[in-house]
Amino acid sequence: MGKKKESDPDSKEYGEAAQFDPTFHGPIHNRSCTDIICCVLFMLVILGYMVVGIIAWLYGDPRHVLYPRNSTGSFCGIDHNKGKPNVFYFDLLQCATSTNVIAAALNGLQCPTTQVCVSECPKVFWGLTDYLGRPADAFNQSLCTPSINLTTTTLSVTEIVDKELCPFFYTPTTSALGQIPDYFSKIPNLPPSLNESLMNGTQNGSVKTDVVNSFNAKDVGVRIFEDFASAWPWILLGLVISMLVSMLFLLLLRFTAPVMVWLLILGLLGAGGYGIWHCYWEYDNYKTRAVSITDIGFTTNLEVYLQTQETWLAFLIIIAVAEAIILLTVIFLRKRILIAIALIQEASRAVGHMMSTLLYPLVTFVLVLVCVAYWGITALYLATSGAPIYRVVALNVSQGDCERYNGTQECDPLNFNSSSALGCPSARCIFLRYNDEGLLQRNIFNLQIYNAVAFLWCVNFVIALGQCTLAGAFASYYWAFSKPSDIPYFPLSAAFIRTLRYHVGSLAFGALILTLVQIVRMLLEYIDHKTRSAQNPCARFLMCCLKCCFWCLEKFIKFLNRNAYIMIAVYGKNFCVSAKNAFFLLMRNIIRVVVLDKVTDLLLFFGKLLVVGGVAVLSFFFFSGRIALPGETFRSENLNYYWMPIITVAIGSYLIAHGFFSVYNMCVDTLFLCFLEDLERNDGSQERPYYMSKNLMKILNKSNKRAK
Repeated sequence: MGKKKESDPDSKEYGEAAQFDPTFHGPIHNRSCTDIICCVLFMLVILGYMVVGIIAWLYGDPRHVLYPRNSTGSFCGIDHNKGKPNVFYFDLLQCATSTNVIAAALNGLQCPTTQVCVSECPKVFWGLTDYLGRPADAFNQSLCTPSINLTTTTLSVTEIVDKELCPFFYTPTTSALGQIPDYFSKIPNLPPSLNESLMNGTQNGSVKTDVVNSFNAKDVGVRIFEDFASAWPWILLGLVISMLVSMLFLLLLRFTAPVMVWLLILGLLGAGGYGIWHCYWEYDNYKTRAVSITDIGFTTNLEVYLQTQETWLAFLIIIAVAEAIILLTVIFLRKRILIAIALIQEASRAVGHMMSTLLYPLVTFVLVLVCVAYWGITALYLATSGAPIYRVVALNVSQGDCERYNGTQECDPLNFNSSSALGCPSARCIFLRYNDEGLLQRNIFNLQIYNAVAFLWCVNFVIALGQCTLAGAFASYYWAFSKPSDIPYFPLSAAFIRTLRYHVGSLAFGALILTLVQIVRMLLEYIDHKTRSAQNPCARFLMCCLKCCFWCLEKFIKFLNRNAYIMIAVYGKNFCVSAKNAFFLLMRNIIRVVVLDKVTDLLLFFGKLLVVGGVAVLSFFFFSGRIALPGETFRSENLNYYWMPIITVAIGSYLIAHGFFSVYNMCVDTLFLCFLEDLERNDGSQERPYYMSKNLMKILNKSNKRAK
């Protein structure tokens, strides 16, 4: 009779333990395609996504939102208006004093005044007074419509003003997103009646020109760009340093992991001990004072509660209980902590033997960036797929035969002039809106929803592809009996090709489940935002509970998917079977799972803090001038805002450290699942030897029997 398998104290009755398979020596190569139906569905969605992108590309025109338009419908800043990126409004008062007919025709969104493309905003005050000279001497040609040449025109000043060919006043203004609205101040030498109309509704005869005197974002942006232009080599050097520090930290964990973990645990216990002492000290200081919480009652001044004995007693009890729990956990689970440390060390060795895995996050980053760019471009082109609609609108309906020009007649702004509207000299061809009556335009909202859902699915699939690929590579390392000689050649490339060839459907299945949960969370956020003002306390509580539940569900789905992808990479089963096997395997070893997860999180958090904090502090001393370079290589005094390079280096360091540590975390999780499978499959005999490291076997008091 065979030797009875030793039962693990953490094991529970969650499925059957893995059985020994003499043909199993790591990730299975003889496998078949899994979840084919979901694979076909995903491919159809991708094909439809491409069709949506093509339709958006054919019918969309992002120039509608990237460039402003003038009154003729031409874009400012491009084509024949190149060098004139701004739009100048002749008379902004028309936007505020329009008749009801104009407001109804324009849906209250457009301004019924002439708009021209200009190179720069007006810098001075100017107003037309009673002028009898030539038009060329009265107006500024750069602010007039291109249809008039002031040096050759035969029109009088009055006719030019009536036809809105040139503005009759302007004030100093600044550009906001290419638009130059006219913010009025009292204009010198302007007729009193006009000044009164301009100043109507203002205080003390002047209008606040906040835009002129306010924070100029464009100048700040230019200064920041100058800082990046002068400091980019040193920013790049800071990012390279963070990459080297992150890589060095991971590679040295095989030697420093035990010391670091125990130091962090002792530091946590020491911090708790200090907290207990400090709370007792405060409690003892307030013992002689008669003030209590019952005397204070309820107050929003929280500092008052810190002056009572009961508050520090409560803090003392809470910290003492937490300290006792942590201490007992360390005492009774010390063996499992040692297992977690050994797995962390083994993960460092695995990364050291497969350094290419540290570069794989770049592949994931590029693919996610492609998805984001495709989604953004498609959304932009879809939003601008409608052609602009122009209508004839009379600015003065009481003038001549103007009542019939109420915004119902379409027009072409490039060919329209006042003489086109017989009997109505104040008629203008004005942009109304973008066409939303076509088949495509009526379904823009549906296409945008499809764009968003397909984007989420693609991003989740890319992340799943990275996890499954790394899991396959690290599983090849664990199941190599003699390391590193038995590690297959190019394990990362082999795992990537194997995943794309056989398991696109399984990865798409897991990504789809996660996408559906994320969509529900987005819908809850949208409903909460739209109904917040009408919610009662009960509704707010229910909405908060729903959002919390689905947040927890998303975290659980991510955890389950991650482990399911590891089982897929090793055994090649479909998603449901792999998820079930991974879940049962983890539940049979739940205490080990919790200990490993928390120890790994604590160690990687300390690593990120070390990398980001160290590089950020170094960059602060450098860019603030506290560390000077010899010669004139770089001077911090030349920077306008020295904190911008510091923030850039800090954010970049975090992203780099997160990328490296995500690979390491995936390695730990993969080795852990393989370790649990190894314990269940093998017993250390000659026929069923353990694949785990000698350090793990020593901790578990296990060994492989040698052949006699």
